Amino acid sequence: MSNVSPSGPPMAANPLTRAVLEIDEYASGIGWDQPARLFALVDTARLRAQEPGLAAQLGIDEGDAGAALTPVEQDEIPAGTALDEFLATVAWPEAVAGCALTVERLMLPPSAEDSVPAGLDGNALTDWVASHPDRQEVRMTVGVLRDGSRESALRLREKDSPNEVLTGAGLVPGLAEALAATFED
Repeated sequence: MSNVSPSGPPMAANPLTRAVLEIDEYASGIGWDQPARLFALVDTARLRAQEPGLAAQLGIDEGDAGAALTPVEQDEIPAGTALDEFLATVAWPEAVAGCALTVERLMLPPSAEDSVPAGLDGNALTDWVASHPDRQEVRMTVGVLRDGSRESALRLREKDSPNEVLTGAGLVPGLAEALAATFED
């Protein structure tokens, strides 16, 4: 069964899952080989009430039942900045209910762990993974809310279809932790 309704919006049981799937679909429309993208997740009703101009710009109107959370893309992450270092500088105003990030990475199956050469530094390990015959390109979209809720969507490049997107709260725990830390005082 598809994660996308015939009219386009993601179908999911809760607002965070819907927002993560909406961001995944947005990233899919842009294509692969893109930089990481950061999104604020804002309460849609609050956005309409407090920022009607921005809501109109985003295509959200008063009659729109819409999603409970609206993703708002942030400025580009500076090129050459490590993602963990960048996230350590992010702080959100109270109006932001959560945040999400979409990023592409190479991944290997668990069976490849035993064949990793010893003593590789970060760059050498990256090169080794990139040349491994079992590597998979994956787009990860991870969202967190202030209340601690988490959701992730994973899309493999070789199975680039809304029907093939894997979702779950614990799929990318390290990235979820880094995003949750952006809400800590």
